[in-house]
Amino acid sequence: MSGKPLGLVFFPAFDWAISPTHPEREERLLYTRDQIVEEGLLDMDTIREYKPRLALREDLERVHVCVPNIMSLITDAHRVSAGGAITAAEAVMRGETARSFALVRPPGHHAMRVVHGTRGFCTINIEAIMIEYLRRHYGIGRVAVVDTDVHHGDGTQDIFYHDPDTLFISFHQDGRTLYPGSGFTNEMGSPPAFGSTINLPLPPGTNDEGLHTILDELILPVLADFQPDLIINSAGQDNHYSDPLANMAITAQGYARLADKLKADIAVLEGGYSIEDALPYVNVGIILAMAGMDYSKVIEPDIANSVRHQADSTTAYIRNLIADRRAVWNARDSLQKEAIQKAGNLWRRQKGIYYDDSGIQERQTESVHICPHCRGYLTIATEAQGGRFACQSAFIAVSWRDSCGRCRAAARDEVMQAKKQRQYQHYFLQDLYQDTLEKI
Repeated sequence: MSGKPLGLVFFPAFDWAISPTHPEREERLLYTRDQIVEEGLLDMDTIREYKPRLALREDLERVHVCVPNIMSLITDAHRVSAGGAITAAEAVMRGETARSFALVRPPGHHAMRVVHGTRGFCTINIEAIMIEYLRRHYGIGRVAVVDTDVHHGDGTQDIFYHDPDTLFISFHQDGRTLYPGSGFTNEMGSPPAFGSTINLPLPPGTNDEGLHTILDELILPVLADFQPDLIINSAGQDNHYSDPLANMAITAQGYARLADKLKADIAVLEGGYSIEDALPYVNVGIILAMAGMDYSKVIEPDIANSVRHQADSTTAYIRNLIADRRAVWNARDSLQKEAIQKAGNLWRRQKGIYYDDSGIQERQTESVHICPHCRGYLTIATEAQGGRFACQSAFIAVSWRDSCGRCRAAARDEVMQAKKQRQYQHYFLQDLYQDTLEKI
């Protein structure tokens, strides 16, 4: 550590819950807060607490296109949660803290660029909003996001799938066994960003040994190779052995050692639903590790009867996964050239997206327009059925912060042409160079 403190931001969102008994509720943070106060951590010079700010509408619309509009889908709690992450990040950028941890809710890593409602407890993507805020206001370039939630961070992946300057690494319980059913190794980024998405699906029952093998032998070397300006930890804690929504076997010590090795500049809380048996211990361990303090005594009371042996087949699988992903990473430049050459001027994919919290089924066609002079631009056609708006459709064009003038003009032309044909209800132009979201 540099001698500077660790920044902490708390926001339990007392006025927001999916339901009173839902796993994603304010007690997730209240038990942690009680534990931190009891341990006297907030009285230490090595930790400084900050109050969250309110994220502005333009901060959210720098990332998201919400149909029909963003204010109809969120509450002030979402804006404070995003603002809390921004507050944590700004403390680091101003040099007031060495690192920061935003313990905020609602969470965000299942929220994609296009938003029709709430899915996986997420409506807006907290980390993505924070990252794009830092790029706009501090000129940050290369960013690595390491998602340690047990569920695949499909929203964060979606937002940065076409961005070669954002390395997204997610380890999670295999999507064949857990929501959202994605995060497989063949999801590696669109051609202009091929190789910048690394998914590490792990078998149920993976324990500290398996996690730290993949961390030491793959994730840390890849980060050293990528050399990001910032490392962000999307800090889900539902890999814990006691979590009721998943089947992994990570301990508080496993999480603390992960935080110690990862040395993320900013951590943002995501999932974790073992409210009494895990979160107070895991969060305290992460806080101590990020603050450069001794975390060796952070141990769950029931650990002697709860730690599981990792199956030999799981260990063998992890070894093969490391070798396979390392080979792809080492060949990423040539593989990216091949992907671009194969795609030509246009790469397209279709997606079906289910909003489990809102009862919405979305069909989306995403088209990457590839340019030899810049990152090109993106168009999205989306149709959604269900939820309180019954049926919504939109056509969206996105030009990147480094798109050339020709691509930015082409993106606008596509939206105008689509509107003339009147196939959709809503039309949006998201211009990240101008930092605007325009409803056409």
